[in-house]
Amino acid sequence: MINSITIRNVATYDNEGIQIYNLKKVNFIYGANGTGKTTISNYLASDIKIKEGDRYKECSIEWRNNTPIKTLVYNRKFRELNFGQEKLKGIFTLGQATTEQIAEINTLKEKLNSIREQGVIRRGQLEQTEQEKQNLENEFDEDCWNNLKKEYEDDFSEAFSGWIKSRNKFRNKLEDEFKSNNSDILTYEQLKEKANILFRKHPQMIELINTISFDTILEIENNPIWKKKIVGKADIDIAGLINHLNISDWVYEGKNYLQEESDICPFCQERTITEDFREKLNSFFNENYISDIACLKELKQKYEMSVQNLIDQLNIIEANQKNINSSKLNLDIFSTYIRTLISQYNSNKELLNSKLKEPSRSIDLVFLREQLELILNLIVSANKEIENYNRTVENFQTEKNKLITSVWKYLVEEYKSKIESFHSKRNVLEKEIIGLNSSLEKNRNDYREIDKKIKELNQDITSIQPTIDEINRLLNSFGFLNFKIVPSTENGFYEIQREDGSDAQKTLSEGEITFITFLYYYQKVKGGDSPDVVNEDKILVIDDPISSLDSNVLFIVSTLIKDLIKEMKDNEYKGNIKQIILLTHNVYFHKEVSYMDRGAESDKLNYWILRKNGNISSIEPYDKKNPINSSYQLLWKELQSKSVTSTITIQNIMRRILENYFKVLGSYKDEEKIIEEFPNFEEQQICRSLYYWINDGSHCFSDALEIDTQDTTTEIYQEVFRKIFEYSGHIAHYNMMMGISKNN
Repeated sequence: MINSITIRNVATYDNEGIQIYNLKKVNFIYGANGTGKTTISNYLASDIKIKEGDRYKECSIEWRNNTPIKTLVYNRKFRELNFGQEKLKGIFTLGQATTEQIAEINTLKEKLNSIREQGVIRRGQLEQTEQEKQNLENEFDEDCWNNLKKEYEDDFSEAFSGWIKSRNKFRNKLEDEFKSNNSDILTYEQLKEKANILFRKHPQMIELINTISFDTILEIENNPIWKKKIVGKADIDIAGLINHLNISDWVYEGKNYLQEESDICPFCQERTITEDFREKLNSFFNENYISDIACLKELKQKYEMSVQNLIDQLNIIEANQKNINSSKLNLDIFSTYIRTLISQYNSNKELLNSKLKEPSRSIDLVFLREQLELILNLIVSANKEIENYNRTVENFQTEKNKLITSVWKYLVEEYKSKIESFHSKRNVLEKEIIGLNSSLEKNRNDYREIDKKIKELNQDITSIQPTIDEINRLLNSFGFLNFKIVPSTENGFYEIQREDGSDAQKTLSEGEITFITFLYYYQKVKGGDSPDVVNEDKILVIDDPISSLDSNVLFIVSTLIKDLIKEMKDNEYKGNIKQIILLTHNVYFHKEVSYMDRGAESDKLNYWILRKNGNISSIEPYDKKNPINSSYQLLWKELQSKSVTSTITIQNIMRRILENYFKVLGSYKDEEKIIEEFPNFEEQQICRSLYYWINDGSHCFSDALEIDTQDTTTEIYQEVFRKIFEYSGHIAHYNMMMGISKNN
C-alpha cells in the first residue's frame, strides 16, 4: 500500500506542493476540473513515471513496509493509450479454469500471502530490533558524553581533539581504545601533571646563533710591522742628520711637496733644492721604505674592515636574541662584551693612525683575542642550550602522543564495566538482526518459488476469451447493443465491431468510448496483460471515469467501482486489490461511489478535496468525514441547472437534499402526513419513493436500473419536491435555495 504521496514542482503544484498522507485502503479525492487530479494519477502510473521521470523528479511515494506495488491507473492517458490503436491488447483471466485449478491457485495465493505477511512481520521485527540497537547506542553515546567527555574535557581537551564533533564519534573512539590500548595505567594526578606541560601551546624550535670567526683579526694584530721602525737608507750622507733629529717621517711627508721642476724648498722657500739633493732624498726613501708604508696602509684597512664587520654581526645577533622570549644567550654579558670590544677596537684604530702617520714609531696594539674568545664562548654555550631545547621540542609530539594514549586508557579503565555491559547487550541484538535477515532471505526464496508455481499454472489455464465474454455481457446488460468486443485476427488482441461486423472503433461516441474503456480497465483489474501477472497485487487509481457519461452510466460505473471496493474489503488478505484511490470532479458520482454504509465511519476510508487558488493546487484532508456531505448548496445548484434532465439524476439530487435537510438541517415531520397532503395517487407515489430512498439507506440499483424513465416526468418530480417543502412548512428554505424571490 501507499502511505503518502508528495507532489511538488510540477504542473499547478508549487515548490511547497502537497502531501496526501495517511492513505487508507479506500481513498476519495474530490476536485474541480483543472485542480491537478490528472497530474497525481499520471505520476502514479508506472509507465508514465518511467517515460516522464524528470518531470516528477521532486515527487515521491512512501510505501508501507517499503514494499512497492504495481499501480493500475485509469485516466485520460489510459484511454488514449488503449483506444489510440486499431486493436486492444488482450486481458488474460482465469475464466476457463476448473474449480480444482482455481482452488489450487487460491491455495498457493494464500501461502503467498502468508509468506508475505510473515515477511512483513519479520521486517517489522527487524526494524524494531535495529531501532533497539540504535536506541542502545544512542543511550550509551549520551552516557559517555555526559560522564566522560564533559567530566574531563577541561583537563584533557587535547586528548579529545578530533573526537568531540559528535557523541557517536566519541563513543566509537572509546570502543577502539577498549580493544587496542595496552599502555600503562596512570593516575589522574599523574595525567594532570603531564597535561600541564604537554597540553600547553606547542613550543617552537629556536635557530642556532651564527658563530664568529676572527683569525684574520688576530693575524693582523700579530704582524711585526707594528713594532718596526720604518726609516730611510742609513749610508746616505743626509741620513745622519735625519736620524739624529728623528725627522724621517717629517722629511718623507715634506718630500711630497717638492715640485718636479722647482729648486725652491717648500719649507724655507729658498733655492736650496738641487738635483743632487733630490737624488739623495730618493735614495734615502728607497723601495723597502715605500713597501713597508704600503703594507701599513693595507693592513690597517683590512683590520678595520674585519673588526667592523664582526661588530656589525654581533650587533645583529644581539638584536635578534632580544626578540626571542626563550633566548638561551646571556644578553647582559654579551652586550657588555661587545661594548668592551668596541672600546678596544677604537684604541687600536688610534694607534694604527699614529703608526701610519709616523712609520718610524713602534706601537703596541691591544689584542682583541681575549675579548673575542669571551664572546665566542657565550655563543657556543648558548648554542649548546639551544640544541638541547630543540631536542626536547622534537620529542614533544612523541611525549604528547604517549600522554593522549594514557588519557584514553584511563577513561577505558574507569568505564570498563559499562563498556562490557553495552557490548553484551549489543551483541544480543546483532545476533537477532542476523537471524531475522536470514529468515527474511528464506521468506524471499519461498515467495519466489510459490510465485513461480502460480505463474506456471496461469500459463495453462488463463485466456483472453473470458474477458471478451464478460465485457460483452456488461455492454448488453447496460443497453449498449450496437457494438461488441471480438477477438482480433492477431492473436492476443481485441477489436470493437458493429452488429454488421464493421469496425466500430472510429464511430463510437465519446461516451461509448469512455464506458467501454472503463469496462476494459475493470477487466484488467481482474486479470493482466499476460498470464504471469494475472494474480499480481495491484493498487487501483481511478481518475474521473464518468466525465462524458450520461446519468444512467454514472450509477453503473459507480456500482462497478463499489463492487471492486467490496471485493477488496471482503478479500482483504487474499485478493489482489490492495488499495483504491479515486479522483473525480463530479459531486454526484463522488456521493454515489463513496456511499458505503450509513453506520459508523469506516477506518479504512479517507477523503480529500483538491483546490486551486491563483493557479496553485492545494489539498485539504477530511479524514473519515465525507466532505461532499457538507456540499449542500452544490446539490441545489445542480437541481437549478437545466442541463440535468435525467429523472434518475433528479431523483438522486432530491433524495440527497431531503436527506441532508430534514434529517440534519431542518425539522423532520411524519412522512405519511406529508404524503397525504398530495391530491393524486401519482404524486403520492413519487413522494413515497423519495422518502423510501432516504429510509432505505441503500444506493443499490434495481434489476432494471439500465432502463431510464421518460424525461418528461422530471417536471412532476420537481413539483412534488417543491410541495414536500411547502407541506412541511419549509417553503421559505426551498425558495431561498432555488433563488426564488417573493415577487416570483
